[in-house]
Amino acid sequence: MSTFNNDKSYDVVVVGGGAAGIGVSIALMHAGIENFIVLEKYVVGASFASWPTETRFITPSFPTNSIGMLDLNSIAIGVSPAFSLSVEHPTGREYAAHLRGVALYFEVPIQERTDVMRVTKVGDDFRVDTADDTLRTKHVIWAAGEFQYPRLDGLDGGELCRHTATISDYKNLDGDDFIIIGGYESGVDAAYHLAHYGKRVRLIDQGCPWKEETSDPSVALSTYSLERMRARCFIEQVELFPHTQINCVKRIGDMYDVTTHDGKRFQSNVQPLLAGGFEGSHKLVADLFEQRDDGFPLLSEQDESTIVPGMFLCGPAVRHGNHVFCFIYKYRQRFAVVAKTIATSLGLPAEQLESYRQWGMYLDDLSCCGEECSVC
Repeated sequence: MSTFNNDKSYDVVVVGGGAAGIGVSIALMHAGIENFIVLEKYVVGASFASWPTETRFITPSFPTNSIGMLDLNSIAIGVSPAFSLSVEHPTGREYAAHLRGVALYFEVPIQERTDVMRVTKVGDDFRVDTADDTLRTKHVIWAAGEFQYPRLDGLDGGELCRHTATISDYKNLDGDDFIIIGGYESGVDAAYHLAHYGKRVRLIDQGCPWKEETSDPSVALSTYSLERMRARCFIEQVELFPHTQINCVKRIGDMYDVTTHDGKRFQSNVQPLLAGGFEGSHKLVADLFEQRDDGFPLLSEQDESTIVPGMFLCGPAVRHGNHVFCFIYKYRQRFAVVAKTIATSLGLPAEQLESYRQWGMYLDDLSCCGEECSVC
C-alpha cells in the first residue's frame, strides 16, 4: 500500500484540466492560494479536443469590456476565446488550444497524464491516489467534467448504437441513411452535419426541444441550433420525429431495427447514433457526496460535500435546488465561491476575489436559470 509523501502535500488538489479545472484554479490563485496542483488524466482541454471535428460551441463568443465579462465562454477575467481565436463559435479543438494558452499565461501548476484512481478522507486530510503516486491535500476540487463518460444505459439495445461523443468527424462516417436517437444539441448537431454532407437523417426525440417556449438553452435548443435547423440542407435531408419514445434497438441480419413504444419501426443498415448525453465524472466520487433525488451530488451553499468537509465540486454537474450550471457561463459563477471558501479556511483574506463581482460572479448568492436541465 502506498504511503503519504510529505514532499507532495498540498493545500488544494484540483482534479481535471478542462474549463472548470483551469477556471477554478485561476480563482484559487486570485485568492492567494499558491500550494495547489491540477491533475489532468490526459492533457489540458482533452475533452474539448475529442469533439467531432465539425462541432462548435453553441454559446457565442464576443469580446467586450463593458462590465469585465469578456464573453460567455471565458473562464477567467481578462481573457476571451473570441479575442484569442478570432472565432465566434469555436470548435472543440480551438477551445482546447485556448485553454492551454490560458493555463500557460497564468502559470497554472498542472500535472498532465495523471489518472486519479481514488480520493479518500484520512483524518483531516485527503489522500489522492494516482496510477503512479499518492498525494496529500487539505482540500479537493472535483472538476473532471463529463464528456468522456457517454451515457449508454436507459435504452434497451443502446450498446448497439454509436454515441455521438465517439465520432471523430461526420464527413467520413460510412452510410447514407442515419437514425439519430436524441434531439437535443448533440443530436441536432449531428443531423445538421450529416445533412450538409448529403445524408438522409431521421431524428427521433421523446420530447420536442425545438418547440420549447423558453429562451434558456438548458431547456430548449440554443438559437445557434435553431438557426441551423432552418438551413436548406437540414430541411431537405432531415425528418423530425418528436414525442417519440424508443422502446428498443435490435440487430436483425444486416439491418438495425429501432422500435418505439407505440409500435413504430425505423430501419437502416447504418448503425444508429445515440445523442443521449453523458454520465458525468461525479459518479466516480459518489461515495464522498450525499445524492440528490436526481442522482447529482448534494452540495452545501459553498459547493462542498455535505458529508465530507473539504471536498468540492466544480463544473456542469453542480446543482442547487432546481438551479443548474451546465454551461461555462453558468458554472464559472461558482469558481469564486469555492476559492473564497477554501481561502478562508486557510486563513487568507481572498481580497482579489471581490473583482469577480464585476464579472457577474456572486460570492454569496446563487444565480442561474432556475430550470431543470435537459442537456444533463
